[in-house]
Amino acid sequence: MAENPVKWLFLILASCLCFAFVLSESNSLIKKTYIVQMHKSAMPASFSSPLEWYSSKLKSVMSDTQSEGEGDGENRIIYSYQNAFHGVAAQLTEEEAERLKQEDGVVAILPETKYELHTTRSPMFLGLEPEESTSIWSQKLADHDVIVGVLDTGIWPESASFNDTGMTPVPPHWKGTCETGRGFKKHHCNRKIVGARVFYRGYEAATGKINEKNEYKSPRDQDGHGTHTAATVAGSPVRGANLLGYAYGTARGMAPGARIAAYKVCWTGGCFSSDILSAVDRAVGDGVNVLSISLGGGALSYSHDSLAIATFGAMEMGVFVSCSAGNGGPDPVSLTNVPPWITTVGASTMDRDFPGNVKLGSGRTIPGVSLYKGRRLLQANKQYPLVYMGSNSSSPNPSSLCLEGTLDPHVVSGKIVICDRGISPRVQKGQVVKDAGGVGMILTNTAANGEELVADCHLLPAVAVGEMEGKAIKHYALTNGKPTATLAFLGTRLGVRPSPVVAAFSSRGPNFLTLEILKPDVVAPGVNILAAWTGELGPSSLPTDHRRVRFNILSGTSMSCPHVSGIAALIKARHPDWSAAAVKSALMTTAYVHDNIHNPLQDSSTAAASTPYDHGAGHINPLKALDPGLIYDISAQDYFVFLCTQKLTAMQLKAFSKHSNMSCHHNTLATPGDLNYPAISVVFPEDTAISTLTLHRTVTNVGPPASHYHVVVSPFKGVTIKVEPKTLNFTRRNQKLSYKISFTRNSPQTMPEFGGLVWKDGVHKVRSPIAITWLPPF
Repeated sequence: MAENPVKWLFLILASCLCFAFVLSESNSLIKKTYIVQMHKSAMPASFSSPLEWYSSKLKSVMSDTQSEGEGDGENRIIYSYQNAFHGVAAQLTEEEAERLKQEDGVVAILPETKYELHTTRSPMFLGLEPEESTSIWSQKLADHDVIVGVLDTGIWPESASFNDTGMTPVPPHWKGTCETGRGFKKHHCNRKIVGARVFYRGYEAATGKINEKNEYKSPRDQDGHGTHTAATVAGSPVRGANLLGYAYGTARGMAPGARIAAYKVCWTGGCFSSDILSAVDRAVGDGVNVLSISLGGGALSYSHDSLAIATFGAMEMGVFVSCSAGNGGPDPVSLTNVPPWITTVGASTMDRDFPGNVKLGSGRTIPGVSLYKGRRLLQANKQYPLVYMGSNSSSPNPSSLCLEGTLDPHVVSGKIVICDRGISPRVQKGQVVKDAGGVGMILTNTAANGEELVADCHLLPAVAVGEMEGKAIKHYALTNGKPTATLAFLGTRLGVRPSPVVAAFSSRGPNFLTLEILKPDVVAPGVNILAAWTGELGPSSLPTDHRRVRFNILSGTSMSCPHVSGIAALIKARHPDWSAAAVKSALMTTAYVHDNIHNPLQDSSTAAASTPYDHGAGHINPLKALDPGLIYDISAQDYFVFLCTQKLTAMQLKAFSKHSNMSCHHNTLATPGDLNYPAISVVFPEDTAISTLTLHRTVTNVGPPASHYHVVVSPFKGVTIKVEPKTLNFTRRNQKLSYKISFTRNSPQTMPEFGGLVWKDGVHKVRSPIAITWLPPF
């Protein structure tokens, strides 16, 4: 007799339920890292220290079995935070974390988050003169008293960029230290590198113990990223700096007299939030003036973003925080690090590139870029067979992308191979071509990168070209019976026009958390940047690259962030009493939005004009930023009141009120757009009954005591703008005056409109970008 299928169904269901129960029981015992924020003022007087209180809270939620096996809750603590943040990072099961949420004094519990790195001529391009002249780097600035904390992969102390010759003693306010370990001793710190720490407990809790044979468990940088960013911020001048002969000149940081404190938070497998948070906390306690953070994670709300909470605490202590915007461009809404108290930095080009040409058998010469210099040079007068593994010029596939294992040596050996950009690192594609027997590579952009050209130090002769030229090369290779080409390398070219241009990879707005806060804030050089490098890796960072160089050329918002951090250090040196918001205002209101041929800044992905969603307030202008005329200042209380408009719960708001009794009872902001931000973003709701929106701003005179400004506003199609008053007449320095700006809708637009508001006094131009957005009706 046939078996009853229903019986089998029940047996299968029972087995699945049993398996699920066992799995659930197993998962409930797995410990993960959680960041536990505590309200320090809630600590009972019976505890002698915050750590004792934190430990007792952890022990109270541990199960009896685990409590017996592990003893005090302190054994679960990875880090204790006490400066920019109050609380601990601890190993907890999901059940324990849930129970801990209910405990008095617990403000928030955030799961560990993984972050990723956002991977010379720039001082001169930015208008900073050589230090021998009467320049921004004069000793009067006393930038040697400013200390910049760099959160990254560590530092290579032997680099000449960290030479401390001629530097004065370390400022007395500095409380940091030089931690030691394999490859890093006390003597590696000096008057330039004044501190070095490592943070790996969160990383090890998530990934296992660091293999110290393969990785330095010390401040020494074997990746190169941290050395490059630290040197960009505050590297000492080094004559004759170059990468294999490219970009020859004097390399120097933006603030060459400033000090560097290296906080190593990133390892082979990434950067973890508990380590980053501990580094911010220690840096604030050590006494840094500026924090430079060239990394980012996913999109998180303010109250669930541990970096947002920690940097809020740093801002309260007067620390300026600069973060990279991310390399998610040109896609819209791709920004990271968007809280208004963080300066979010996008990337742009400079007026320098490294030309390389593709000479086709048809006789056509196509321009590109390259940093190749090696023994495997192609003969200038010889044409080599050319091959493209794609089926057409517009649709990449694994072979056309030159991914690992996709190229047939029988097909590509002895040929120049065309590879589409994307998926795998650019230099790795060259390695794949080389391994398959190819003699050269042409790297072609796709629509995602447009005409942006990023030079790389490839292991074989290679030239990168833009999307349109790439399509032409691919069409030639696919339609010609015997296509051929050769490659030529032309060194370094200066005076490139137009420049700067917004990099295609630079992440774009609008701000996904708060439309009324325009992001990014500014753009700065982030393409083909020369700076110091590690002695552990070759310039391509590939393990097969045995070349060793003192300097390397990298691109990314990771490179643009330290430019802003260094300029902020110069501003702090000139104006030590300025708040972090004042420094940010100076950077934003003096930024420019036209290139060196007097056209609007271009977007390299489209070759069209960029918008404030791409470039923020514009491209930084250091000389102007030192003397901005007016500033838009914002206090910690102002930022907190802004958070009151973000629909956070009372408990979530407590995460940002650790240093004072801040509350929303004195909320003076009608909308988030009323925050005294140096940029103006107006959002018209879908309700057409709301015809006028009014925002308020207050400016502080930091120029001559008797200053008289008048306002100029861009015309808009969709709105009429009225500014009251139209003039601001100051009679003393540090005087504050307010104005309001009203937007009355005329004809709603389907796309955002952009423009600017400028206060002029004949010397200063204090510019705020304006973005107007119409929300569509539902």
